[in-house]
Amino acid sequence: MNRKIKRAAVLGSGVMGSGIAAHLANIGIPTLMLDIVPRELTEAEEKKGLTLDDAVVRNRIAASNKEKLKKQKPSPISSQKSLELIEVGNFEDHMEQLKDVDWIIEVVVENLDIKKKVYEQVESHRKEGTIVSSNTSGISINAMAEGRSEDFKKHFLGTHFFNPPRYLKLLEVIPNQDTDPEVLEFMKTFGEDVLGKGVVEAKDTPNFIANRIGTYGLLVTVKEMLNGGYTIGEVDSVTGPMIGRPKSATFRTLDVVGLDTFIHVAKNVYDNVEGEEKEAFVVPEFMRQMNEKGWLGAKSGQGFFLKKKGKDGSQILELNPETLEYEERKKLKTQATEMAKQEKGPKRKVRAIVNANGDRAGELVWNISKPTLIYSAQLVGEIADDINAIDEAMKWGFGWELGPFEMWDAIGVKQSVERMKEEGASVPNWITEMLEEGYETFYKTENGKVYFYHNGEYVEKTFNPKEINLKLHKEANGVIKKNAGASLIDLGDDVALLEFHSQSNAIGLDTIQMINQALEEVNKNYKGLVIGNQGKNFCVGANLGMMLMEAQDYNFMELELVVKQFQQAMMNIKYNEKPVVSAPFGMTLGGGTEVCLPAHSVQASHETYMGLVEVGVGLIPGGGGNKEYYIKQLSGLPEGVDLDLQKITNDVFEKIAMAKVSTSAAEAFENGLLDDRTDHISVNGDHLIHDAKQKVISLSDAGFKPLKRQKVPVVGETGFATMLLGAKGLANSGYASEHDLKIAEKLAFVLAGGRLKYGTLVDEDYLLDLEREAFLSLIGEPKTQQRMQHMLLKGKPLRN
Repeated sequence: MNRKIKRAAVLGSGVMGSGIAAHLANIGIPTLMLDIVPRELTEAEEKKGLTLDDAVVRNRIAASNKEKLKKQKPSPISSQKSLELIEVGNFEDHMEQLKDVDWIIEVVVENLDIKKKVYEQVESHRKEGTIVSSNTSGISINAMAEGRSEDFKKHFLGTHFFNPPRYLKLLEVIPNQDTDPEVLEFMKTFGEDVLGKGVVEAKDTPNFIANRIGTYGLLVTVKEMLNGGYTIGEVDSVTGPMIGRPKSATFRTLDVVGLDTFIHVAKNVYDNVEGEEKEAFVVPEFMRQMNEKGWLGAKSGQGFFLKKKGKDGSQILELNPETLEYEERKKLKTQATEMAKQEKGPKRKVRAIVNANGDRAGELVWNISKPTLIYSAQLVGEIADDINAIDEAMKWGFGWELGPFEMWDAIGVKQSVERMKEEGASVPNWITEMLEEGYETFYKTENGKVYFYHNGEYVEKTFNPKEINLKLHKEANGVIKKNAGASLIDLGDDVALLEFHSQSNAIGLDTIQMINQALEEVNKNYKGLVIGNQGKNFCVGANLGMMLMEAQDYNFMELELVVKQFQQAMMNIKYNEKPVVSAPFGMTLGGGTEVCLPAHSVQASHETYMGLVEVGVGLIPGGGGNKEYYIKQLSGLPEGVDLDLQKITNDVFEKIAMAKVSTSAAEAFENGLLDDRTDHISVNGDHLIHDAKQKVISLSDAGFKPLKRQKVPVVGETGFATMLLGAKGLANSGYASEHDLKIAEKLAFVLAGGRLKYGTLVDEDYLLDLEREAFLSLIGEPKTQQRMQHMLLKGKPLRN
């Protein structure tokens, strides 16, 4: 069956419901969002003379929650335009519209009886074949389907999103016993390819996969804190990035989730399991008292942590679980934590700290890891079919860098099992048998393929064909050439990929060198080039430390050479004889954006944060970014529209001077950094390299022709004066410092094309010369060097 989801409905507009509706709208799916009808008027409605029969009142709850999407941080919407695709209504007046949608997602309160009443309404309005799913975090999918028609059951399943839906990758898909296999497979494919999720099929068990193990692990940690005499701050200082977990660690995560929500999820498991497992889900008394007091975390203003303002600024205090009073936050610093900090990568870090016997931090991590690993092993086959599904659920849903079984591999399965048994722990038989059969790791990699242990043997992990793992690809195929900053890789199908891999993927001389070599190789032997990687971020800009060091040593000739080479490399990309496609994601700042602007096409991840941010360190873009950003706006105008050069230049000037960064790829289009005619978005970041590769092939197969150089019209001296007038106005109002004004003056001069007549046509090399001269003059300024130093040390801009 060729099924498509063109329109959806979300029933329930709370935090999760509105978040799911926002995510659907972000990817272009019109969505009807409904909620209950209010039973009484607000004071504001009474003053307006409204009644309970007025539509604006009856739709108030859904409309209000839609409005709240604008203020939430991080933002659930990728663009303000997304909101236009969300239509609001209520359960009494608009349920008949369900006949016009292809997918109905229920996100009402976690109460089985209420959900079943909603499904009764849904069934009376949906057309046959419409998929219905629940976003429940733990109620039985089979129990919810009871009493419904055969067609409803065939098209009903759980689709458990994680909050916030835009950012958290996991989507647990849970069939009921009657779900049509075709519907299940469609939703798994749709979830990955269209929603951009990491999809894991879970079994209909309490709290499914991620919440079952995640809740257990959090409670184990809380109880170990109490038993071991650790403080809340000490636990969080160790259970975050040091062991491959998010920065929010344990208690900050609970504050973000909300203590009431966590207690509800824990109770759901407690009510549905027996014996020792039941006891594991008992919430400690001090947390119950916090819940009664309303100390729920971020949403109530205090929880395990409290932000308190004092005369010396804000201070974050931690709760003392014994006294329920807030105290100065503490950190756990031991020999093991210091050793772990020196290690690179989560596997080496966690190994260093777990194996530090007798160390206070090492004991903490071991005592919380041991039961969590054993519990995860006990649940294989019960909550999911295999260890890989469990690992992926924990990584995608809770932000763990290593799933339980990957972590077990990192600390050493054989040694850790021996230690567990020596300490009296009961390890599941299948792990003992695995070790006895000579399998000493849960995973192995051979010839670029990943295998995991399952039922007495290693089985190959299957990947979506659209998922290209560069690390595995290089293991299997090697590289064409490489240096310290970048590698050139054969992606297959006559397409090459240039991968940055310097620290933070910053651009230095070695990267520039490899760009030129890559273009030369591609022009001889390939259809085209993708510029992309799979690091933490695409590229955070040029190598700031190297530039500062050269400037402080007065090596301005060396600096000019580097800047000129960077400019020329970008021009080489722009005028290359074969197509070049950039594939940005995450932070794509400064030089990272400059690598995208001259590319023939950009295939951007949905979560791409682009911007020319050099003014934050006292500079202006130096790799041709000013010129390319300006030219992009000129070429993006519809036919027949008169060029208002001053308006275009002012807009570019403002965005660069304010260091404006897009909050998504969609916003990068709105900011003019991406172009609707040539550039596209990949919702699933794992498919980004594949999509970019396909774009190269399509450009090549369509008979790609290199660009021809053209002259560029500039606003000249009068335009320069106009921009400078605006900058001086900000300075006079106290919004810009003297040095800010100096930077703005340099930027305005470059964008204006110098002291020429309005409308003068200039070539690109002329504009590059102006840019390079301005860049070098600014980097010699003491205040710019102070800004650069501050950014390197503190990671944030300095205003001086």
